[in-house]
Parts: sequence; C-alpha cells; structure tokens
Amino acid sequence: MPWQTRFIALALIWGSSFLSIKLALDTLAPLQVALGRVLIGLAVLAAVVTVRRERMPRSWRVWGHLAVAGLFLNAIPFALFSWSETHITSLLAGIYNAAAPLFTMLVAAVLLADERPTLRRALGLVLGLGGVAVVLGAWRGTGGSSSIPGQLAALGATASYGVAYPYARRFLTGRGISVPVLATGQLVCAAIELALIAPHTVPTFSARSLTGLLALGLAGTGAGYLLSYSLIAERGATSTASVNYLIPAVSVTLGVLLLGESLRWNQPVGAAIVVAGVVLAEQGGRAWPR
Repeated sequence: MPWQTRFIALALIWGSSFLSIKLALDTLAPLQVALGRVLIGLAVLAAVVTVRRERMPRSWRVWGHLAVAGLFLNAIPFALFSWSETHITSLLAGIYNAAAPLFTMLVAAVLLADERPTLRRALGLVLGLGGVAVVLGAWRGTGGSSSIPGQLAALGATASYGVAYPYARRFLTGRGISVPVLATGQLVCAAIELALIAPHTVPTFSARSLTGLLALGLAGTGAGYLLSYSLIAERGATSTASVNYLIPAVSVTLGVLLLGESLRWNQPVGAAIVVAGVVLAEQGGRAWPR
C-alpha cells in the first residue's frame, strides 16, 4: 500500500476515534470504554507479534518503562478523553488532540538533550498554547460553562501524550526491541492499570456502543498503531506526526455531519493557531548548544 494511502487512512482512523468514543459512551462508563479499546487493540497487536514469532521482553527494567509508557500513552489519555466526552462534543475533543505536539516539545526540551529549545521553537510553543486558550474560550471565564471540566480533561489527555513520547524515546527506543513488541507490552501494562480502577460490573452493550468500542479497539488502537509504525519506519517520525494536522478536520466533520454537534467560531480559529504554532516550533531547527 502506498505511504500516501496509509497516511490518509491513519488520519481518518484517528480522527474518527472521537466519534467512536461518543458512540461507545451510549451504554458504557468512560473507564469501560478505555479498558475495552485497550483489550481489543492488544488482541490485534498480540496476534501480529505471534505471527512474526517475536518474543516479549524479559527484562524487568524494560517492563517498568513499559508500565510508565502504558500509563501516559494509553491508560490516562484514553480514560480522560472518554470522560471528557461525557461533557463536551467529540469534535472539541479532537481539536484539543492537535495540541499533543506542543506538550511533547515542552517535555522533550527537559528530557532529551538534542531537543533543547531554540528561539523559533519557543515562539511556536507560545503561539500554539495561545491557540489552546482560544479553543478554551479563556476570555469567557468559568462562569456558567459546564464544559470547562470536560475541556480540561481533554487537555490533560493531550498533555499525557506529551509526557509519553519523549519518555518512550529516551527509555524504550534503541534497545533492539521491535516496535510491535514494545507496543504490545505497553498495552499489556495499560490493560492491567485500567483493570485496577475500571468498574467491576458487567458492561451493558447497545448496537451503538458496541460499534463504537470495536471501531476504537480494532481500528483506532490496533490498526492505527500498525499504520503509524509502518509510516515511521518508511517516512520518519516527523512526517508521520504531521497526521495530527488532519485529525481535527476529520473529528469536526464527523461530529457535525453524523452527531449534529455545533461548532463555535473560536474552536476552528484556535485549532488553526495551534497548528500554526506546531509548524513553527517543528521548523525551529537544531537546539542551542548547552
């Protein structure tokens, strides 16, 4: 499959995940949605690892790092995004996801020596965070806005991604372990973490919630990982990360057309400012020397 086709497919899959979350919440609790998508995605990746006859890591240190990565890349953001969509629209959750590269750059500047901030990168971060404030509608304050907790939860999920990617790069890559194996181990840890706090009740499914959960697990968590890994291997991490620019457009379109969600003027304007900030920061060049 040409890389362009895979890139578009990944944007559609991840952009539609926010619609799928809304559907899954029809009868499921947020933590049940988060755990369910992890378990289904884990089944997909475990099958791939089995077919490839690869072995899981044996080092307890590696599993410790996988537990941290699973917490910040899966358990926390999946739970927070699911909870946020009980308060805000799916299109707004998708818009906040576009800020993930901003938080990634902020954390990477601390954890990774080769990603120290340049002036241009710093300006891009400031611009992007200003865009987040526009999406949030910070000038309206908190009075009378019941969506503020939901928006902050979505922002927290995005910030969690920002912690996860630099952490994984520093502590998990370069160990000679294949990415599918690392991803499978990461989902194993995330499943255990979510199982400890998820409601211990039998889930109730409707056709709507089952469709949403299967889409999240099979496509968003399973196939999405495989597509992103193949693109990273072929096109590089930076090119693959640019899929984040398309995700808000997909989530907004699906939210408006399929769920009848409304869009305030500040949300697409803020999203455009966030993307502009990300582009500026990513073009910031090499870091200042220490």
